Amino acid sequence: MSRIHWHADWLSVEGALERVLRRTRPLGAERVPALTALGRTLAEEIRASADHPPWDASAMDGYAVRAADVVGASAHRPVPLMVIEEVPAGGLPERNLGPGQATRVMTGAPVPLGADSVIRVEHTAGWATRTDGTGWAGVGETVAITSDADAGKNVRRRGEDVREGDIVVPRGRVLRAAEIGAAAMAGRLHLRVHRRPVVAILSNGDELIEPDDRAGAIGGRRVVNSNAHALAAAVLSAGAEPRMLGIARDNEDDIRTHLAGVTGADVLITTAGASVGEFDLVRAVLDEVGFELEFWRIRMQPGSPFFFGRLGDTVVFGLPGNPVSALVTFEVLVRPALRHMAGRSAVHNRTLVVRTAERIPPGIDRTRFLRVRLEPGERDGEPIARLTGPQGSGISTSLVAADALMIVPARDGVIEAGERLTAIPLLEPDPGEATPPF
Repeated sequence: MSRIHWHADWLSVEGALERVLRRTRPLGAERVPALTALGRTLAEEIRASADHPPWDASAMDGYAVRAADVVGASAHRPVPLMVIEEVPAGGLPERNLGPGQATRVMTGAPVPLGADSVIRVEHTAGWATRTDGTGWAGVGETVAITSDADAGKNVRRRGEDVREGDIVVPRGRVLRAAEIGAAAMAGRLHLRVHRRPVVAILSNGDELIEPDDRAGAIGGRRVVNSNAHALAAAVLSAGAEPRMLGIARDNEDDIRTHLAGVTGADVLITTAGASVGEFDLVRAVLDEVGFELEFWRIRMQPGSPFFFGRLGDTVVFGLPGNPVSALVTFEVLVRPALRHMAGRSAVHNRTLVVRTAERIPPGIDRTRFLRVRLEPGERDGEPIARLTGPQGSGISTSLVAADALMIVPARDGVIEAGERLTAIPLLEPDPGEATPPF
C-alpha cells in the first residue's frame, strides 16, 4: 500500500496538551444508583430539598437552657433549674422554655423554643432530689448548672449547614463518600453521572509476548508486553474502562484485524508503531481506515514519538513503545484527557515545588520528566526530589520507585543541587516510613 508521510510537528508539551483538551469533550450522562456512582463525575447539580439541620438541634447530650439564666454559674455557685421535659433523639419538644427552666436533650434532638444554649452533662450535677450519682436530673427534678462555659453554645441552628435550594454538590465534582452522603441528605439515591470513557488498548510488535508465555520470556527470545497491563491499570485509576485488544503483529492485516475491536470505544491507545521505523505500520493502517491526524511528535523526553488524532468518533493516542515513555506520556497527556471526557471540572494533577537533591546535567531542547522519590525537606518545607536511578526510557523500575515526575525545562546549562523545580505527584505513592499526620 502507499505510505502517507507525516510531518513532525514538534509541539511543546504545553501546546500538545492544549490541543488534546481542545479536541476532547465530556461524554454523555446516565442515571445510576448513588453507591455505584462512587469515583464518577456528577453531571448535574444536587440541591438541598430542605434546610439542614431541619430545626435548632442539640450538639451535645445535656440540658437546653437560656444563657441569661446560667451566666455566672460555677462549682462554688451552681445555678438550679427545673427540668420540665425530656427530648430524645427523634423526639420533638412539646413545651417552650421559660426563665429558670431546663429541658433534658440528647445529641441531634430539637431544642425547645426559648432555649439558646445546651449545657453538656459534664457541667451539671443532680440537685438534692437526685442521689443516684449519675449527674442527670429527670423531669420534675432540679439540675445544678456548675459552669457557664456552654452559655450560648452547643446549638446547631436550623439551616446552618444548608438551606433549602442550596447547591450541596456542584456539577463536575468527582463523587467521594462525602458527596454521596450530601446527595443522600438531599434525598437523592440515584444520580446523573458522566459515562466512563471506554479505552481500547492495542499493543504492536512481533517481539511481544503476553506475561504468561514464560518460555519465551525466560529464553530471551521475546519481550513481555507489560505496557498493556500498566496502561490498563492507569486507565482504571483515571476513572475509565480498559478494553485490551491484545498484540497486533508487524503486518498490516493483523493490525486491521485487531483494530476491529475498537468499535464502540471512546478512546484508542496504541503502543509502539508511533516512530519512523520501517516496521512501524500502525500509522499506515490508521491512515487507510480514515484516521485524522492532529499532531505528531512532541518536544519531551521521554515520549517524543507521540501522536494524537481521531478515528471517526474515537480519540486516538499513539504512545511510544518503551515502558517508561508510555506511562509518562499517559500521565502528562492522556490522563487529563480521560478526566475531561469523564466530565471532571479539574483535570490536572496538583503540582509541587521541590528542590533537587543532585546536580542534573544539561539536556537537549526538550522538556524532561525525571522520575524522583520525594523526601522531607528542611528548608522552607519543600520536599527534596531525588532521582530514582538511571533514567532510561526502558527502565521500568525508575517508575516503580518514583512518587513524582520532576519537570526539567528545556534550557541550556546545568541544574545544580538545591534548585527549585516543579513536580507532578504520581497517584498513591508508597508512604515508606512516613510518620502519622497528627
